[in-house]
Amino acid sequence: MLDIKFIRENPDKVKEAARKKGIDFDVDRLLQVDQKRRQLLQAIEELNKVKNQANKEIQQAKDDEHRKNIIAQMQELDRNSDAGEWEFKEVDEEFQKLMLLVPNIPDESVPEGTCDAENMEIRKWGNIPNFDFTPKDHIELAKNLDLIDFERGAKVAGFRGYFLKREAMLISMAIWKLAADILSEKGFVPMAAPSLVKESALIGTGYLPQQKDEVYCTHDGMYLAGTSEVPVMSYHADEILKEEDLPIKYIGFSPCFRTEIGSYGKDTQGILRVHEFVKIEQVVLCKNDKEESVRLHEEITNNAEEILQALELPYHVVVNCAGDLGLGQVKKYDIECWVPSQNKYRETHSSSYFFDFQTRRLNIRYKTADGETKYAHSLNNTGIATPRILIPLLENNQREDGSIVIPKALHKYLNFKEIKR
Repeated sequence: MLDIKFIRENPDKVKEAARKKGIDFDVDRLLQVDQKRRQLLQAIEELNKVKNQANKEIQQAKDDEHRKNIIAQMQELDRNSDAGEWEFKEVDEEFQKLMLLVPNIPDESVPEGTCDAENMEIRKWGNIPNFDFTPKDHIELAKNLDLIDFERGAKVAGFRGYFLKREAMLISMAIWKLAADILSEKGFVPMAAPSLVKESALIGTGYLPQQKDEVYCTHDGMYLAGTSEVPVMSYHADEILKEEDLPIKYIGFSPCFRTEIGSYGKDTQGILRVHEFVKIEQVVLCKNDKEESVRLHEEITNNAEEILQALELPYHVVVNCAGDLGLGQVKKYDIECWVPSQNKYRETHSSSYFFDFQTRRLNIRYKTADGETKYAHSLNNTGIATPRILIPLLENNQREDGSIVIPKALHKYLNFKEIKR
């Protein structure tokens, strides 16, 4: 959420942000509603002053006739007050709804573009394997080695359902531990976060109301979070933190759920795009300072790259164009790992910063050394997500006979160094 004062003073910047992000938002309508809301609020305040004065006059009235006249005037004031407050309530509801739809301003370094095809590569790491045989895709590898059961997964959990089995499950757990160890050593506090969250957590992080079709809602109005960012960011909602405690760094671990409505027809086979998965998410709260946010954005991106380098997976990093940014993101990097069967990189990580967009919605503030209260800045990054990361891991480490070599960094967590039948 942007500061309404900023929107009033910079309507053209907000309009340009909406254009760049491809978001249909009427800035002029918001400003009209804002002006009406302020007028009504001022009228209510002035009417309340008159009512307070009338109450004093009633108490000081020396005869019944005078008191009755004032009471009659008070009754008329109450009727006008009720009508004004009702109108204000309606206008305020529209104002609050519109404020949740205002897009954040992309950083000046974000390139123009309308979709992920226009994201720009900024670096790459690792050697793309040069197989002297035709590499199998992860689906064939997993079926041949009995690592993933897609048929029974669909039987039990429907479309995009799956069972991870045998070494695939053990490797996933080893990857979680590897990521947690790397990030814990860097000062991140690990926490197991709830997947079932209140609507306020999704509104606060910016996923609602825009992405309602992409999240699962339970019969009692609770939601299943699509990323650990949602519960971990909400951990400090409505709190005032201490400046000396910032930055606060968390590793959120949780199962995640997405309907994938927005990706209908895409990647329908395999485990690239599934309804249920597990994420280890980096979540950071820092001071209200652009340079601090930019520095930490690079830091958490490098952390994710370090995990991939430990897994010996070739990847590249792209800076997302404005049209591929979410409502609240100021800037985002995607990290994409090489997938041999598709002969291209596919996304496995994203890394974003928001300034105070989320913290305004969640009311997360901190007290500065001189006593000033400010909204914190927030950032998040995919530490690792399974089972998606198994796609490049299986495919890049396959042998001609269909067996899989396990990256050395995982050996200490496993009692096997290869998968074969």
